[in-house]
Order: sequence, then structure tokens, then C-alpha cells
Amino acid sequence: MRHSSRHKSMRASRTVQPDTSGMRWVEGGAFAMGSENFYPEEAPVRRVRVDGFWIDETPVTNRAFARFVEATGHRTVAEIAPDPKDYPGMPIELAQPGSLLFQRTVGPVDLQDHSQWWTFALGVDWRHPHGPGSSLDGLEDHPVVHVTFEDARAYAKWAGKSLPTEAEWEYAARGGLDGQDYAWGGELAPEGEMLANYWQGAFPFANTLDDGWERTSPVRSYPANGFGLYDMIGNVWEWTSDWYAQPRVEAKARGSCCVPANPRGPTRHESLDPMSAIPRKVLKGGSHLCAPSYCQRYRPAARHAQAIESSTSHIGFRCVVRNKA
Repeated sequence: MRHSSRHKSMRASRTVQPDTSGMRWVEGGAFAMGSENFYPEEAPVRRVRVDGFWIDETPVTNRAFARFVEATGHRTVAEIAPDPKDYPGMPIELAQPGSLLFQRTVGPVDLQDHSQWWTFALGVDWRHPHGPGSSLDGLEDHPVVHVTFEDARAYAKWAGKSLPTEAEWEYAARGGLDGQDYAWGGELAPEGEMLANYWQGAFPFANTLDDGWERTSPVRSYPANGFGLYDMIGNVWEWTSDWYAQPRVEAKARGSCCVPANPRGPTRHESLDPMSAIPRKVLKGGSHLCAPSYCQRYRPAARHAQAIESSTSHIGFRCVVRNKA
């Protein structure tokens, strides 16, 4: 966890006119948001409408994030040591920079205990994604990871862009294929074809690597969806701008005249984690750690609550621009 008060740049960031050359224009429209086939936090299915917007073809890569850091001197939250005063009871030896890192277990474990495969690793950040001795060599075109919500928002502001709302993100991920469980249809792996980077095998200890990737994969490694967008599903979870809460039942539209336009999430207060009182944003899309045996969130409707101060080895982001001109 980190506090946003420590989120700083060595030089003031500059806002530029957005470059849409690596983006796709998505015409607005109505769609069935959510699902009632998998997890309760995705329900109810409700009809909503979004206006048109530009969206990045891929998650922001290490190469692109490095340009941002070079231009601004930005230091990510994971690169800044936490202040023990912000965390009463924290052992002083843990007051060092770091991030949450996934590590395989040696065998089956209790899947309700996330601490079996997640560890807060010192010296881990976007430059050292797999451990303090790792680097970005060969990972330039992989999604950047170990970024908090504030890191993602800082990049978006510098680029003259924004983070998508949950509705925008889900509409884009469906690629015009409305009402289907998966971004490509009704089957996870039609005829055995791997269409996204997710975990195959028994999580979290046996990955058969049917898709060829142990962790993240280079962007564009899988086919684009109907809107020409890559990696909307799997690879890395992606930050959205919406605060997290259970969708309201009354939001379920009962007729075409009742379709809400450009819905936004709840208030910051409504998003508080009852266990830690830290506000949470919505993550979308699942990641390379989602598995049929554990977390079936490699779908457009899937959503996850993430504390805004946390960074991990499986969370990234992409940006939007809402002005077509």
C-alpha cells in the first residue's frame, strides 16, 4: 500500500495535445453491461449507452512509460519508501520501496489465502518487474506493471488523455459483440485456440503454458477484437477511473427510453474497503493469472476492486480521449 502524498515527479509534468496515432476511434452506442453468469459483483445486466471516444490500441507498454518517465522525472509509488507514520505497527525494516509480486507455489494451497502466492517484494517496481535483480530487457513491448492508480493517472495527464470509465472500457472490450460471455464469443478457447494471455492449468502452481507465456506477453500477441483493440482481455488488469461499488439493482434498464448515458461509478466514500478504509477503483479485463480453475475474469464484464495505493505485477492501464477532433 502507498499514500498518494508520496506520489511525486522530479520535474513538473507537462500536458500535451493527445497523439491519437496509436488509438482507435470507437463509435458510441448502447450495450448490455455486466453479467449474471459468473460472479455476483458483475450483476445485474443493465442496458447503458456511451458516447464515442478514442482508446489506446494496447495497454501502455514499458517503452511508452519510459518516455513519460524520461520527460517528467516521475517516480512511481513503488519506487518511494513508505513513511512508517502512515502505517502504525509497520516494522521499520519494511519501510523500503517495493511492490506486490506473484510467485508460484510448490503445490496446491488454500485459494482463499492470497498471501500464499502474493508477496510484498522489496526493490520491485516497473523497471524491475520480476524481482530486484530483473530488468526490462526484452520486455519493452510488454505492458508496464507495478503502477498504482496515481501513476496511471499521471501518465494519462501528461499524454493529454484520461483513464476510461468502467462503461467505456467494457464497451470497447466487447468490440461490438454484445451479450456474449467472452470478447470473441461464447467459448473461452474455441477449438482449443488461445485468444488471450491467461493461466492454463492448476493455479497457482502448475501452468501448462498452452498460450506460451508464463507472465506478461508482448502487446498484439493475440488477435484484435472487433474494434481493432488488442489485449483487452488477459495479460494485465487495467485501471479505470471509476470508484468501485456493487452495481445498483435499479440501474437495470427496463426499456429503451430508460438507457442511462455515460454512467459513472459511485463516490469515493462508497468505494472504501471495509477492512482497510482505503478507497478502491475498478480494474477490468483479467490478467495472465486468471485461470479456469480459480479466477474466470478473462471477460469484458469481469471487474475487481483494487486499492488505489497498491501496485502489483499484473496490473497496467490504457488511456482514452473523448474529443474526436
